[in-house]
Amino acid sequence: MNTQLPMKSSITSENVARYVVEKIVLDSALEKKLRIETSKLEAGGMISGSDVGSFLGILAQSVNAVKAIEIGTFTGYTALKVASVLPKEGKLICCDISPEWTSIGRRYWQEAGVSEKIELKIAPAVQTLEALIANSQENTFDFAFIDADKTGYDKYYELCLKLLRPGGLIVLDNMLWDGAVADAQIQDETTQALRKMNEKVSQDERVNACLLTVGDGLMLARKK
Repeated sequence: MNTQLPMKSSITSENVARYVVEKIVLDSALEKKLRIETSKLEAGGMISGSDVGSFLGILAQSVNAVKAIEIGTFTGYTALKVASVLPKEGKLICCDISPEWTSIGRRYWQEAGVSEKIELKIAPAVQTLEALIANSQENTFDFAFIDADKTGYDKYYELCLKLLRPGGLIVLDNMLWDGAVADAQIQDETTQALRKMNEKVSQDERVNACLLTVGDGLMLARKK
């Protein structure tokens, strides 16, 4: 098993994905170690691809992120990528409901020397985001990454939009859902929710949006 490969999807052919992760160095030795440990979990396929992780880091840097939010942390790979590019005083708030999976991430954050930048909230993400808003944190965050339950994306997006400053960036993952969003015969709840989000964000006058065929589909929304 090649633990470097991102989840196989109909968006990018396997040989192209293999070229990217085998010929182009995207992960550090520590990040590769985390990827290998995660691959042994039953849900290991949920980890973001190396290309997505590196891209998130570049995006966070491009908006000079100091304060960031992540919804859906799993074993901490993307959090490690984003926290690593934040300045010393930076802060990444990670929202997840699994102490077991995130405990893996904690070990790697500590080893990477970024644990002090990460504040992990084990609670429903809506609860954490609403608490930040109630604590006068609107318009103060620079970057948000949403990669959790897909039917909850609409609510997460609206709350993150309140928290982000003008010029801040929201990234939503899995927006092509292995190509299912483009197949009219697929009408399950998750696929329909993602279709609606693609349409909503692309037409949202509050943001400049772009849907990319990176990984399993990344929607970028820059707050105006």
